[in-house]
This record gives sequence, C-alpha cells and structure tokens, in this order.
Amino acid sequence: MRQRLAIRLLAGTALAFLVGVLPTSLVHAQTADEAKPAQVESFDVESVDSFSGALLAARTADADRDYENAIALYKKALSYSPNELDIQERLMIALFMNGDFDEGVALAEELKSDEAVERVTAVARALEAMRKGDFAGAEKILNYSGPNDLDRLMNQLLVAWTKAGAGQGKEALTLVEGLEGPDWYGIFQNYNAGAIAAMIGDADAARRNFTDALTDKSGAATAPDTFTRAVISLATLEAREGNKQKALDAISLGDEMISNFAPFKALRERVDAGEKPELLAPTAAQGAAGVLFSIGGALNRDGAEDTVMLYLQLARALDPTSADTLILLGGIAENAKQTERAIQFYSQVPPTSPMRRLSELQLGLTLAQTGKVDEARQHLKSLIDSDPSDIRSYLAFGSVLSDAKDYPAMAENYDKAVEIIGPNPAKGYWSIFFQRGIAYERLKKWDQAEPNFRKALELNPDQPQVLNYLGYSWVDMNRNLEEGLDMIRKAVELRPDDGYIVDSLGWAYYRLGRFDEAVRELERAIELRAGDATINDHLGDAYWRVGRKLEATYQWKRALISKPDLAEIPKIEAKLKDGLPETAPEVAAKGGEAAKPPVMTDAEKGTTAAAAEGDSYTVKSGDSLWNIATEAFGDGQRFIDLINANPSLKRNPDRIFPGQQLKMPTAGD
Repeated sequence: MRQRLAIRLLAGTALAFLVGVLPTSLVHAQTADEAKPAQVESFDVESVDSFSGALLAARTADADRDYENAIALYKKALSYSPNELDIQERLMIALFMNGDFDEGVALAEELKSDEAVERVTAVARALEAMRKGDFAGAEKILNYSGPNDLDRLMNQLLVAWTKAGAGQGKEALTLVEGLEGPDWYGIFQNYNAGAIAAMIGDADAARRNFTDALTDKSGAATAPDTFTRAVISLATLEAREGNKQKALDAISLGDEMISNFAPFKALRERVDAGEKPELLAPTAAQGAAGVLFSIGGALNRDGAEDTVMLYLQLARALDPTSADTLILLGGIAENAKQTERAIQFYSQVPPTSPMRRLSELQLGLTLAQTGKVDEARQHLKSLIDSDPSDIRSYLAFGSVLSDAKDYPAMAENYDKAVEIIGPNPAKGYWSIFFQRGIAYERLKKWDQAEPNFRKALELNPDQPQVLNYLGYSWVDMNRNLEEGLDMIRKAVELRPDDGYIVDSLGWAYYRLGRFDEAVRELERAIELRAGDATINDHLGDAYWRVGRKLEATYQWKRALISKPDLAEIPKIEAKLKDGLPETAPEVAAKGGEAAKPPVMTDAEKGTTAAAAEGDSYTVKSGDSLWNIATEAFGDGQRFIDLINANPSLKRNPDRIFPGQQLKMPTAGD
C-alpha cells in the first residue's frame, strides 16, 4: 500500500509547491493515466458525405477541444446547408478558440446582429478595430448596458483603453478610477488605472494605483495574475524613474504574497543590474489585451477552461507575445492533454520576458508528459546548471525523476536543493524536504527519510499530504501507531474530500484490525474517488473481514475492471478465487469477526513454498512486519502469520528492532 501511496503523491505533490506559489494553476496534478498525452487521430474530412454526419463529427471534435477538425467539419456541414445559424455560431467560437482570430472576426462581423453571440461578436469586432488603430470605432462598438457585473467591468475597462488609444488618457484614467461596483472590482480597477497612468506618463497616479493593487490582499487572492502584473508594473515604473530601491521594495512586497516566483526573481536581477524594463502595457492595444487576460486568469478554475481559453485567445490577438497569456494557454492545453500544443505556447514566450524561465520549466515538464523523458531531463538539468539558486528547477526536475522511478537521482537532486536552501529554510520549502523524504523512503532508507518528513511538518505543520504520508508509514511499519493514526485523522480533517487520504485512514484501521471502522472510511473514500482500483481493492478486503463476502467479491471485480497496477492483478485474482485467510483470534476480535484458526489459501501456500520455510529472519533497519511478509510471502497481510509464529510479538507488534531474530512460519503454521 505504501508504494501505491508514494506513486499517488509523486504524481502530484512534487509540484504542489509550484501550484502553491504560481499565480495561476499552471501545473496539473495528474494520475498516471491522466499524464498520458491525448492521442491525435488523423481524420479525413472528405470522407464525410452528409450534413448530419459532418455536424455530429464536428460537435464531437469540439467537445474534445480538437478545434482544427471541428472547424473543418463545421465548414463541411455548412457546405450542405449554408444558412444554419447555430453552426455558424459554433464555427466562429471554434475559430477563436483555435487562435484563428482573422477568420473568426470576419464571421463575427456577419453575425453581429445575432443576439445569441452578441457579447462575443461585439468584443471581437472592437478588438479588430483597435488592431487597426480605430479606437473611436472600437468605443462605439463597446456598448453594454446589461446587468452582469463581470461584463460591465470588462466593457468599461476596454472602453477606457480605447480612450487612451485615441489620445484621451486623462479621460480614460478618470473613467477607471470612478468605476463603481462590487468590492472585487478593486484590484482590476487599480491595476488598469495604474497601467493607463504609466502609459500617459503620469507617474504619481500610476504609483498610487499600483500600490493600492499591491496592498489589496483580498484582490490578490481573487485575481493572482493581476496582482503579479501590478507588482511587475510598479517595480518597472520605479526602475524607469531611477528609484532602484523602491523597485526592489515592490518586488519584495510581491515575494511576501508569492514566494520564490521566477518572474519576480528575474526582474530583481534586471533591476539590480541597473536596467530599465519596458512597461507591460506600453500601448493601448496591449492594455486592452491585459484586461481580457486578467479576467480570464481570475476565472481559471476547473470547469471554466473553455471560457478562459476564449478570453486568452482574444487577448492574444492584440498582444501575441504576452508571456503570461502564453503560459496560461500552455497550462490549459496541458490539462486538456494537448501536450504538443502546450509546447508550442511555452516555446513562444519571448527570451527577454521575466516569465521566460517559468515557461522553460513548464516546457520541461510537458516534454516528459509526451514521453520525451531524456530530452526533459536534459532540458531541466540545464536550467539548474544555469541558475543553481532557483529552487523551482529542482522541483520540476525531481518530478520527472520520480515519474521515471529514478529514486537515487531524485534523492541526489533534492540533496543539492537542500544545500542551496541552507540551514534556515523558509516555510515555503516544506515540499523540498517532503520530496526528499519520499525519495529516501522509496530507496528503503527510512533513517534518512523520516527526518525529512519531520522537517516538512516543522515548516508546514498542517500540510495534509505530509501528515498522511508520515502517519501511514508509521502505521505500515507498526511504529508510533497512535501518533501515526492521529496524523492521518488530522489529514482527513484538513482534506475531508480527498478520497486518497480518506482511503489511507480506512486502510490504517484495517491494518490495525479495526475492520468496522475501516469499512466506514473506505466506503466514504470510494464515494469520493469512484473507480479507483486501489480503493476498490481495499474496500473488498475490509468487507471480507466483516463477513460481507458477496460485496467483497464485487469490489475486487471492480478493482480489476479499474486497471490496477500489473503487480496487483494476480493478488486480486487469487482473492476472487480463494478469499482472504482467516485472521488471528485477537486481530479478528478487534474487527468483530468470529475468531477462527488461521487457514491459508491455495495461492498463499504456493507463495509460501517459494519462501524459506521454517528459517529465521534478521530484522533490518526500516523493516516492518508488513514489509517482511510482503518480501517473504508476496502478501503483506501475512504479517499475522509472523505474529502467530512469534508469540512475543502479540503484545507489542510494533516493537521490532534491527538484529532481532524472527521465526518464519512454515506451511503448516
């Protein structure tokens, strides 16, 4: 179980630190199945020979975010029936989502009277006017009087940028500063007012508004992307004004909210070198693009990917080299398993951008997801070599190493990271120690693993993943049982909806012979994480122990259907054939099951025959009864047989020590 727990954590928590400090959810914690890139299938559009066939295939491609095929198929459907308004609307949206703005805006012009897509066509047509320098024309198109607060905010900010583009900078600034609306308007309002003021040369107004954006803690949580833009913009303004220390102070304010953020570090280096970076929005068109990016970034949540992508692709039409837009688009493409597309977005980030290194890290991770592991390792290793002080690089590299199960290299990587961090690590570095602990635990070096888990908890006492991992490891090794169980319970309290952590609690109860409690927690885990092979397997075992054998069989069958690890398949099949062995009397009593003499299944007898029957075993450092049973018999649950063969363990099964001699049970025990 602990190995499967490690695999789950390694799939995501190596990057949990990245997720925690990045301004947007650029990194997607993935299971092994999710990490596989989507297969792009070739499709012959010419083979479709009917309207209904083209429309059905187009909608399927659209739902799969395969916009290129969707566009071709919508066009094919329209060739059979040119006046289908619904299909024209879908085609226009697909064009925008695919980044084909020129063709999409031409269709938007044709559909400008269509109320169903009026907001999209109006914004697209206004952006096209701005691209052509017709700011007055763009302002006329942006005529919104509806009740939606978000649409009203976006519309007014875009209008302000059209005024700024038309040479009416003071009017634009007055418009933004005078906006009235919900409290969450604040950070968008202050950032855009500051950006307009900076563009027209009003440094005092720019400084005032950017500072208000930086001190808006609630706004930073609502719109972290806009917050980071405000930090960079204020630092850039001060650097250009010759106020080097004030520029560095602005970056320090950003560090307080988002520690170890690569773009802040890159900007700090440029300011220290006496450079004067360019404004983020030196033109009105780029300012308007920033409006769409900021709103899209604030909406970036699970389930809103399509809306976010539409905002970002429209922003990209005005500012095609915007680094944060490209990185966020790359993250959405990754989540959609469109890894090649993600690589294209990351590769387009300008080399001079403070966000270039962030895009390089994401590029390395995405290369690994496409199966180009050697290329990813080389790419990320070169990033570490170019800047050994960038801790984020070690996390990205460590994630690739863990996926490749190269635990020696993973441990070495995090050893170097700890050397760079030094003797007084900041709280934000808990993930480095956590991942280092996992690497050593995978290498069966528990004496080196445990101090790292403890250090991670010292830095972040309420981190549920660390609590879960360390707590379960102790239970698994029959050490610190009560403290370990308390840790897992605390992890569940902190993450009550995490099926994996709830599963750990249920399995810990099972390992302790508390089968009724195990059933309760494992049933809840499977509700939270339906279709997980490991949880199905665990629930089947628990059901068997409480006498619900028909339900146990069903759960084991579900586990096989859910594609478990290959090594688990024969074990599950053996349980389906023979069930589980009976438990020792004292263990059975804990679970409420009638005590029966231990009986081995045929599968277990075969396994035991392969072991050294009747031999003794010398306990090694880091051993547990579960581990010894797994290595000797191929089944950790046979720890009960070890207890039966060694009566002294019955009172204190957690008290085994290096050098202790254990009698190995014979086939007749």
